[in-house]
Amino acid sequence: MSSLLLLFIFVPVLTGILLALNLLLAVHRPDSEKVQAYECGFSPIYGQTRSPFHVQFYLVGILFLIFDLEILLIYPLAVTLHQVSAYGFWIFIVFLVILTVGFVLEIGSGALYFTEQKTTVSTLRPDLNN
Repeated sequence: MSSLLLLFIFVPVLTGILLALNLLLAVHRPDSEKVQAYECGFSPIYGQTRSPFHVQFYLVGILFLIFDLEILLIYPLAVTLHQVSAYGFWIFIVFLVILTVGFVLEIGSGALYFTEQKTTVSTLRPDLNN
């Protein structure tokens, strides 16, 4: 039996066993706080299923995923750098440059700001206006 087939059999069986043990052996004491809906730190509004939510939160989440995946792609390159030679290295450098340019454009367009009012150093420190 190959190790991949063993993995596809062993992991689901182990997961099922652990979930069944949790259901059988865990203490269940539901109270009003545990069964109440909770989303992202906001208190639920009774009678309303959805509340207004700013798009900037989603944007920051998506940007985090993009740049987090960029870091994830650096690890295989670091491990196989001796095999991909200079060509693979320069392809990855081009990839990083494109992502860096995109990040600079996002900062320049103000996509990461959560407020409408942009503060500057002169408004934070009035003594610099002299």
